[in-house]
Amino acid sequence: MKLSNSHRLAATLAAALALANHPVAAQEKPAEPDDLSALTLADQAAVETVATRDWHLSSEFATTNSVLRNGERVNGQRLSLDLQVDKTLGKGWRVLFADQLDLRRQPQPGESNTLNTVKEAYLSWQPDDGLAVDMGRVNARYGVALGYNPTDYFRTGANRSIVAIDPASLKTRRQGSVMLRGQRVWEDGSLTALFSPKIESEAKDGPFNLDFGATNFDDRWLVAYSQRIGGSFTPQVLLFKEGAQSPQLGVNLTSVVGQAGVVYLEWSGGKSDSQLGQATRRQQDSSFRSRLAAGGTYNAPNKLSLTLEYHYNGDALAKDSWDALVPMDRLAYRLWVQNRLEMVSKKSVFAYASWQDALTSNLDFNAMLRQNIDDSSRLGWIEARYHWKRTDLAVQWQQQQGTPASEFGAYPQRRSLQVLMRYYF
Repeated sequence: MKLSNSHRLAATLAAALALANHPVAAQEKPAEPDDLSALTLADQAAVETVATRDWHLSSEFATTNSVLRNGERVNGQRLSLDLQVDKTLGKGWRVLFADQLDLRRQPQPGESNTLNTVKEAYLSWQPDDGLAVDMGRVNARYGVALGYNPTDYFRTGANRSIVAIDPASLKTRRQGSVMLRGQRVWEDGSLTALFSPKIESEAKDGPFNLDFGATNFDDRWLVAYSQRIGGSFTPQVLLFKEGAQSPQLGVNLTSVVGQAGVVYLEWSGGKSDSQLGQATRRQQDSSFRSRLAAGGTYNAPNKLSLTLEYHYNGDALAKDSWDALVPMDRLAYRLWVQNRLEMVSKKSVFAYASWQDALTSNLDFNAMLRQNIDDSSRLGWIEARYHWKRTDLAVQWQQQQGTPASEFGAYPQRRSLQVLMRYYF
């Protein structure tokens, strides 16, 4: 049966707190259409369920034309192979493996011609319907916002190869962390505890270097508790600790508004050094700081979804502090922010639109805008994607605007156009 807007929103809220994304839930029998089976808000990309095959392989070819700040045009090509395996071994055991190989011609500065990313590789044990234990490299994702996730604590160093800037791609194509994770799921809640150890790893050249130090750079642990309260309100509380830093408290809240809307708030706070202090390692200025993402999504009857968010990062630099940085500190700060996918400045807004079956069946439109409130720079991205049975064809346009010292004005590319084709074997 077809879901109403209210049913779809209620399902999205509960699943946004990772109930539907737990390995425990994934092994249970398929839910009825009006059960809690929607994708999380943090991973809104549409996923087509294909038959009962335990492996999936796809290839993607892309060609890009970029215009640099000096007016020069640069062309590049990329071929990616994406493999996913989810194999049941019997008696509650299964193995999960996800790998992406990227081959580039004329790569951008800082990119390798060949790079392999082991996104996930772990063994899962489910002794009963509500308990699962995972061991290996796991892509642990948290948060209910779309454009910025203060409670997504395991994103640091995870994006080895960025092939698209839309939020869903950044979250699903990244490298997981080696960890031991236990999960208990019941009818209206869940409890997760995990530990990710520090792994010494020397940086080595080569496309197949696993680079354990990139994601397992320090001892980290996390506890997350979710409990449904009422019909569709399922708050989540997280406690996270990394190395010698003070514990960070996280909260995810969501609520349905009317028949077609959902509002949410994601917050993380605790004592920490500023981002500049952590980037330069020349000062200790520890104090209580907060990060926040607040927004809402409207789902129209014609499959149009509109999202608007406000982002705040108390660890980031204010505009006057940014302007006062010397070039060396500015570079160190940018590299640190890029590695952790954090905000450059304190305040920004984010808008995202997704329209499935737009104008005709199988044609999707997606658009994104990031606006830095402090320096008025912006990034715009638009995609048109057409689906066949085994093939996707997409055209993506991206543009960065701002002064040379601003967040997006400092990008080497002024704008770029990418055409890509993905084939599903």
